[in-house]
Amino acid sequence: MRRGLHKVIGIDLLTDHTFSLRLERKDVTFLAGQCFNIGLPDTAVNREYSSYSSVFDDELQFLVREIEGGQVSPKLKLLKPGDSVEVDGAYGLFTIDPALVPGHSFYFIGTGTGIAPFHCFVKSFRGLDYKIIHGTRYANEAYNRLDYSKGRYINCATRDKTADFNGRVTEYLLANPPPQSAIYYLCGNRNMINDVYDILRELDISSSQIITEVFF
Repeated sequence: MRRGLHKVIGIDLLTDHTFSLRLERKDVTFLAGQCFNIGLPDTAVNREYSSYSSVFDDELQFLVREIEGGQVSPKLKLLKPGDSVEVDGAYGLFTIDPALVPGHSFYFIGTGTGIAPFHCFVKSFRGLDYKIIHGTRYANEAYNRLDYSKGRYINCATRDKTADFNGRVTEYLLANPPPQSAIYYLCGNRNMINDVYDILRELDISSSQIITEVFF
């Protein structure tokens, strides 16, 4: 784990309130799925973000949703190339054992910016057999969906009938029961994680096959 200042390379707006923050990587090393604390210099205030970039990328990338009245995200959105942010990390156990990638399928189930570690997984593990079920409010919140192979990303939007599925991720799972043999990673709000966990257990999927991370 290390702490240091990193210059901003750029900010890519994905929606009115969500953006990708791109930073110089320097000598940072991390495992796919790990988190970093990101904050403005000399403020002693930071927030936790999972890596959105792969372990191979030359830059660090984070998926950030602007929180109205927040102490960090609105300030990050205003940064310009060349500005500095403080990066502390990496840490966390929401990772994949590389030995499990061959011969196993993975289901990644998340809501909102909780998709960030899944984007990192897909970009970091070549040949990964995966399916992403991503819950949002609107279809335009299906961030960078073209980064995923055809048929492996399902957007479940509660307020948009143009999405792949109109409804919650829980409703999708009940309508499309997933396999018992897969390994499941859940990331997002606590209520969703609890509800999805219960659905998976009712399908006789072992708790040892379910890995969770509460994002908000």
